[in-house]
Amino acid sequence: MMRELILNTQLSQRFNRETLARTVGACIMPLIILGLSVVFGVLEPRFFTGQNLGNILVQSSFLIVLAVGQMFSLIVRGFDLSVGQLISMVSVASALVMAHLASTMPEAPFLAVAVGLGAGLAIGVAAGLINGLNIAVLEVHPFVATLGMLGICQGIASTISGGFPVFDVPDVLARAFLHNRIFGIPLPVATAILVCVVAAFVLNRTVFGRMLYLVGSNPRASVTAGIPAKRVLVGAFVTCSLITAIAALMLTARTGSGEPLMGGGLMLQSIAAAVIGGVSLRGGEGRVLHCVIGGIFITMLSNGMNMVRVEGYFQMIVLGVVVITGVFLDRLRKR
Repeated sequence: MMRELILNTQLSQRFNRETLARTVGACIMPLIILGLSVVFGVLEPRFFTGQNLGNILVQSSFLIVLAVGQMFSLIVRGFDLSVGQLISMVSVASALVMAHLASTMPEAPFLAVAVGLGAGLAIGVAAGLINGLNIAVLEVHPFVATLGMLGICQGIASTISGGFPVFDVPDVLARAFLHNRIFGIPLPVATAILVCVVAAFVLNRTVFGRMLYLVGSNPRASVTAGIPAKRVLVGAFVTCSLITAIAALMLTARTGSGEPLMGGGLMLQSIAAAVIGGVSLRGGEGRVLHCVIGGIFITMLSNGMNMVRVEGYFQMIVLGVVVITGVFLDRLRKR
């Protein structure tokens, strides 16, 4: 009797500690965002203007979509280093397709845009499939496989564009994306919401989503349980690249041109947004809400530093510190 009482007490204490840890983990990032906004608001009063807050919301939509894609690879204990250069390749390739079709069929700009968008999505799926097969079938480490894809995407983007931006993209793309609203919501934000809703449904309401968490939590146990782990890995990286292609098309619409250097530091930002928001680098843990919080945090941090005139090189240092802090918080959550 006494032994059972002691065991129940220990279980209750452990449950209370885990509940407290989850509560603190859920509250810490919103509190940091609130504190950060207060600091920037004191340093620069224009930070709290409606125009700037709306700008933060629109800018964060691109990073949120990219972080959601990166989350799928992180859940299965991987990561995708190629997302930045994949964005450049998709942007350039889709812009070339749109520009070519617009020149040959000037009377059908919407068809040119539709075919260009489809080509961009197809390129994303192909890149994800190559990454997934290398990792799952050939058992190449995700770091090596996606690093190789990074070089391939960078080379293709520079080659087909000649190293210069691709212009002559139909104006209808930029006008529709930048000026249209859905129920009063800017189209970039609405697109990000749609991606988040679909991703949350896939993760929480489908068999594929549950298998992602199982494979990421314990790969050996998932194989023993009869889960097709290799197919799940391939699906995770295909989904990551597909969502990355969506982010690339959003950025192409915003700039109105295909940019071979568009990816830039977006790979680091996508990992930072996902990890600092709460997605675990150890796999098996991550929610869409984590990416939303992390994306808003990174965007707000960058926006605030720009408004108080912090140099770009120092901003890169701050972003690196954010990544390290995210890894540290991840270790604390595991403890």
